[in-house]
Amino acid sequence: MGMTNQLFVDPNRKGRPADLARQVAAQILAGPHLSVLTTVNEDGSAQASVILVKPDGDDIYFSTIKGRRKTENMQRDPRVSLLVHSLPGADGELTYAVFSGAVELTDDPDASFHQVMYNLHMGGAPAPVEPGAERLIVRLRPQRVYAPPPFVAQSD
Repeated sequence: MGMTNQLFVDPNRKGRPADLARQVAAQILAGPHLSVLTTVNEDGSAQASVILVKPDGDDIYFSTIKGRRKTENMQRDPRVSLLVHSLPGADGELTYAVFSGAVELTDDPDASFHQVMYNLHMGGAPAPVEPGAERLIVRLRPQRVYAPPPFVAQSD
């Protein structure tokens, strides 16, 4: 077991080219996946939330409620990161993609978009009644999409 001078070259430092990263992201979003939104707290620390998303072209939409930590963070600083990870049972490889960009928040006064999300993710079940909740529609316009290079098992 000798020492080696070979430096570790991180294969994930540089992801797939942008067009391929977007293809991977679209494939993940089309199947079973987990989405984690990261926003910036007032003190600069990160805040993460599992959310349900709806892709629309290059943009990604989701629903939130006024007064929630993530909502207040996005209203103060619209820069977010959204990680989407494919789940077992999805077509294609088990992988992830990360969207970075700014969000725009608009009112959803009758929570109709929230019901759209329930139709998409909860098999059409009625969205829960939320007395007093002020729903917002969040639109993420990704400025960057990262997807790691395909995993290749190393043979000895």
